[in-house]
Amino acid sequence: MTTQVERLVVHYVDKKDEKIEIHLRGDEMPVNDRVEVFIEQLHHAYNGKPGKGFCGFSGQKNSVVASALQSYRQGDCHFWNMTEQATQVLKEELNKYAFNETGYLVFCHYKYVADDFMMIALINIKDHYSITSDLDLAMSRHLDITRMQLAARINLSQWAAQADENRYVSFIKGRAGRKVADFFLDFLGCEEGIDARQQSQVMLEAVEDYFSEQEFDRQEKNELRRQVFDYCSDCVTTGNDAEVVALSDTISKGEGPSFDTFYREQNYDLSESFPIDKKTVTSMVKFAGAGAGVSISFERKHLGERIHYDERSDTLTIKGIPPNLKDQLQKFFAEES
Repeated sequence: MTTQVERLVVHYVDKKDEKIEIHLRGDEMPVNDRVEVFIEQLHHAYNGKPGKGFCGFSGQKNSVVASALQSYRQGDCHFWNMTEQATQVLKEELNKYAFNETGYLVFCHYKYVADDFMMIALINIKDHYSITSDLDLAMSRHLDITRMQLAARINLSQWAAQADENRYVSFIKGRAGRKVADFFLDFLGCEEGIDARQQSQVMLEAVEDYFSEQEFDRQEKNELRRQVFDYCSDCVTTGNDAEVVALSDTISKGEGPSFDTFYREQNYDLSESFPIDKKTVTSMVKFAGAGAGVSISFERKHLGERIHYDERSDTLTIKGIPPNLKDQLQKFFAEES
């Protein structure tokens, strides 16, 4: 186990007649092996969610959630009471934004490595069917962790040590984009902080400029891009920020200036550490695009070898079609003839 659960409370959120109803659990949930495994899975599922927003509690807003969390951390408020106060705020915001959500509202204080975290997640329910030994149909309800869309996590340790950086709170932006971001900013009483997508894009630009400056050949560039991508992917998996110094150790080669020296001299708008947007950094190792009924993606290293692009005719030539696609094409033309 990489997580250590300190406190856990689960309430139920139900939407009836266009209004949110809250069913509060009467006490904390005892921490046992099942709870530890559940939070471990929730932690890793959250880390794997793309497109997160980052923010911090605002001094200009009267944040009930921040005040309740501070009281809990200082020992002036029981964990359950803190969850009750936060749940009432969440109920008001769910009604205001008209989210059609029903599920279990999880509040968990846990430790991961050296930091304390507070996870707040609304997890939907999914029905599963099975056949009994008597060959009857049975149904059970499961928590659909992988599809959670309304979830936020506060790094309590970072909040205490670096409150002015406005990046210790993260949340899943989800498919609804701005609407979900506004919901969490209002619910938590936060101001937007660092933009993971923008920082990841600046990092890519700085890395590519550095490769050009160092005059690496094509194969070296592809190998280093893969190393950068692997490092960024590890950061996403663990939930850690990427560090410019670590990136520099990964890609600085030869006798020229190191990457961290290069990026400072060129004054890139890039923080020393920043959260990664995985979709953005994937472009380091893969080309992808879709439109007009066509979807294409391939590894960057194949461009110029198996895949050739003619800019004048706007044509891609692919040598060595994937076997499953080739099989479909052969069957299609066999039927047509």
